[in-house]
Amino acid sequence: MLGLPKPTAGMRARSSLPSLSLALAFGLAAACLAGPAPAGTPPVARTQELAVFLQGQTAMTKPDGRSERRVWVERKRPITEGRTALPVLAHRTGPDGTRWLRVRLPGRPNGSIGWIRAARTTRADTPWHLVVDLSERRVRVYYDGRFIRAFSAVIGAAATPTPLGPSFVEENVLLRSGDVGAPYALALSARSPVLQQFAGGPGQIALHGVRNVGGRLGTAASHGCVRLATDSIEWLGERIGPGVPVTVRR
Repeated sequence: MLGLPKPTAGMRARSSLPSLSLALAFGLAAACLAGPAPAGTPPVARTQELAVFLQGQTAMTKPDGRSERRVWVERKRPITEGRTALPVLAHRTGPDGTRWLRVRLPGRPNGSIGWIRAARTTRADTPWHLVVDLSERRVRVYYDGRFIRAFSAVIGAAATPTPLGPSFVEENVLLRSGDVGAPYALALSARSPVLQQFAGGPGQIALHGVRNVGGRLGTAASHGCVRLATDSIEWLGERIGPGVPVTVRR
């Protein structure tokens, strides 16, 4: 699944900004499911601020338009053409009054951070956070800072590991039934540490299903992606949108 498919008429993006009624419904459901996090699990933030792009722009190395340019970020994502949503880490106002946002960036190198102009974005927030625990080979789901459930997973094999560290969901791709990894792929900002490209794609890591690819849950057998049972990825795919933070740890 590292070679995520090109857009087709059979694919569409899931919204990162659900309606108020849906958000309340998900919140109520999460509250019913919430329980104590596993012992020794570091806490996660209750919410994550997101910068949703109104137009493409260059991310800079510093909150200064004269600083070194880091990377151009498009207004839309390449697979679904949904609007880009980046996690915000800090705010800064420059001497000229320009408001800057320090954000996580998609692509290589993993964990890249840059500064973008706030005026070219609109704000959103997400209460969701996913934690991939490689030692337990499970995906933990948090809502509003509270642990709500966990899913068994297939993680990267020793030769093609799932990359450690913070990332985020770039796109929520609703796949066709015959696609590898159907029914959903949560395409992450992280890329494979060993595969520069795979099946025509950029070696992008994703959380996706086991349809048409297989894999025994609880094993380390993938090319780096995280595979989940169909009902598990369906549950996530109906809730998790672009910008949601994902932490991969041992």
